[in-house]
Amino acid sequence: MGEIPPPEYDLNAKWDACLDLSLRRFAYSSLAGAFGGLLLFRSPVTRWATIAFGAGIGIGSAYTECSQKFGGSLPLLPPKLAQTPQGEQE
Repeated sequence: MGEIPPPEYDLNAKWDACLDLSLRRFAYSSLAGAFGGLLLFRSPVTRWATIAFGAGIGIGSAYTECSQKFGGSLPLLPPKLAQTPQGEQE
């Protein structure tokens, strides 16, 4: 019937993995922010801010990893620009 695509071309598997990764990192980072807020701060506003900060870190790290899985991200370290002397520029 139909052929199974290799893992690097299976978009459904990539989306499933990214959704799972995003939900887990969001939840774990939010819990870590809540725990840190409970330990470090007294004000409810500051506690909510630490939860939001943790959630943002989780979503950001999940986005970075998912974009690497889809192959659309920049390399971690950009290559050095070619060093040309000032006189040779056209």
